[in-house]
Amino acid sequence: MNQYKKKLKKKIKKILSSAFVIRIVSHILYLYALLVGKTTRWQTKGVEQLYKNVAAQKNFVLVGWHGRAMMMPYFARGNFPLDALVSLHQDGQIIAGLLRKFGLGTICGSTTVNAKGAAMGLMRSLEEKNRSICIIPDGPKGPRMHMTKSPLYFAQKTGTPIFVMVNSFKHAYIIEKAWDKMMIPLPFGQGICTVSEPFYVKSNATEEEIETLRQSLEDLANRLQSEADLAMGRTPVLPATLQEIEASRKKRS
Repeated sequence: MNQYKKKLKKKIKKILSSAFVIRIVSHILYLYALLVGKTTRWQTKGVEQLYKNVAAQKNFVLVGWHGRAMMMPYFARGNFPLDALVSLHQDGQIIAGLLRKFGLGTICGSTTVNAKGAAMGLMRSLEEKNRSICIIPDGPKGPRMHMTKSPLYFAQKTGTPIFVMVNSFKHAYIIEKAWDKMMIPLPFGQGICTVSEPFYVKSNATEEEIETLRQSLEDLANRLQSEADLAMGRTPVLPATLQEIEASRKKRS
C-alpha cells in the first residue's frame, strides 16, 4: 500500500511539474491576484513615493516577505520596469509565470542554485538596463521573515535604495502549515499596502556595518508587517523561532 502511495505521489508530482500545468496554474493565480487587487478597498502608505522614484528614472531594490509575495506584483504592474529573482523550483516557476503576466521580468536562481548567474543578472538589470529588481530575502525556503544580506550587497554596489513592501488583508486565509505562513487574500475586502522610506547602504560599508544594517532592515520589514496586520485587525505573523529554524534544518538533512 505504501509503495502504491509513493508511486502515485511521484506521478502527481511529475504532472504538476510539467510546463503545461505550470502555465495553467500561473494563469489562474494571475487572474485571482488581479481580481483581489481590483476588488480590494486599499489603504496605501508610501506607495506614491515609490512611484515618484520611478518617475525620476531612479531604480531601486524592492524587498518583501515570501508569505506576502502574491500581491506584490499587483502594485508593480505597468508602473515601472522591474526584474524579480525567482527560484528554479516548481513554486518559483509558477511565480515566474505570474510575474510575466503582470508584465514584469524574471531572473532564475537562488543562493544555492545558479547563484552566480542570478547575481550577475540582477546586477546587469540595475547597472546596464536601469531596471529595478525585486528580491524575496527569506525565500525560497526560509527561515520565515529573516533577512539575508543579498539586497544590501546590491544596494551597496550600485548606490540604489532599498524599499520594503508589505501587505495585509482583513479577510484572508493563512496556510499555517506552510513555513512562510502564506496569506491567501479574499476578494471584495479591505487591504493595506505599505512601502518604507528608502534604505541606503554606503559604498564603503564594512561587513560588520552591513550586518548591523541587515538587522535594521529585517527589524524594519517585520515592524511594518506587524503594523499592517494590526491595521487589518489581524494577529501579526511573526518571524520563525529558533525552534522552527532548527526543526526545518533537521527535516532537510
